[in-house]
Amino acid sequence: MRLEESLTYDKLGKAIGVSGVAIGRWERCEKIPNIEYLVALAVFFKVSADYLVCLED
Repeated sequence: MRLEESLTYDKLGKAIGVSGVAIGRWERCEKIPNIEYLVALAVFFKVSADYLVCLED
């Protein structure tokens, strides 16, 4: 979704209050976001948290 919106790691990170490095680590599955950031991502992209963790289509 980040790429579909043409967002860099830094731009998305700034939008939800985390570093661009953290966004990159999440995308590469090196780390997982805590619940606070999962919710922030869901709100930002206007999807459910379930969608983000592949529990719904």
